[in-house]
Amino acid sequence: MIIGGRNFDTSRHTYIMGILNVTPDSFSDGGKYSRLDAALFHAGQMIADGADILDVGGESTRPGYERVSDEEEIERTVPVIEKLRQEFDIPISIDTYKSRVADAALDAGASLVNDIWGLKQDPEMAPVIAGRQASCCLMHNRAEAVYRSFIADVLDDLKGCIRIAEAAGISKDRILLDPGIGFGKTYEMNLEILQKIGCLKELGYPILLGTSRKSVIGLTLDLPTDQREEGTLASTIYGMLHGCSFVRVHDVKANRRAIRMTEAILREHAV
Repeated sequence: MIIGGRNFDTSRHTYIMGILNVTPDSFSDGGKYSRLDAALFHAGQMIADGADILDVGGESTRPGYERVSDEEEIERTVPVIEKLRQEFDIPISIDTYKSRVADAALDAGASLVNDIWGLKQDPEMAPVIAGRQASCCLMHNRAEAVYRSFIADVLDDLKGCIRIAEAAGISKDRILLDPGIGFGKTYEMNLEILQKIGCLKELGYPILLGTSRKSVIGLTLDLPTDQREEGTLASTIYGMLHGCSFVRVHDVKANRRAIRMTEAILREHAV
């Protein structure tokens, strides 16, 4: 897969997308990195810890979130992306479902658009990504957790996202898929799609898994957001063993170490 001019070997390695929320109200780290200096310091830490991509978000999409204007989201994210591009040599993702925000972020130096609505919320999003020859992550989402046949419906929904991307001219080697843990799903559905994550491989695209500190872990272990690292690591390794090429996480160092150890075991086993 191509992101920011780099070729990611998604068949042989699992990569880390580090989460950089520059919001005052994200569910786990809201307000911690909303200042430019704090955001840059944290970005540097994540890169040192082994992040392969940084995902910058300017609007919280936690349950019950309030939508912010395009202008406010741009004001939050663009200065950070510009400074990241100046100071670090790493691909940058913009976490948005709004085409105007994506366009401004791409201008500022982002190279991947991480869309929680999989191009279905804003009809201008796919043309913006295609026109800029950017990469994208298409996440599964629904307004309500209502399905006829859950796994089959998830796959059909993602096929719809892919059709939008293809129609706009987005190259196949620039598309990632995300099952959307925590979005439009009940607790039981989140566990089921995680358990069956490998089924997304039949769609023919690399898979990104985002479980970091989410409610499915909190509900399973009865833990608050700041105590969900072990649960996140378990889901990271499970996803890795079932074909996930990227994991989107808050705790980069721990997840990188877990992935490196697992890859070493698998290499030894292969020998």
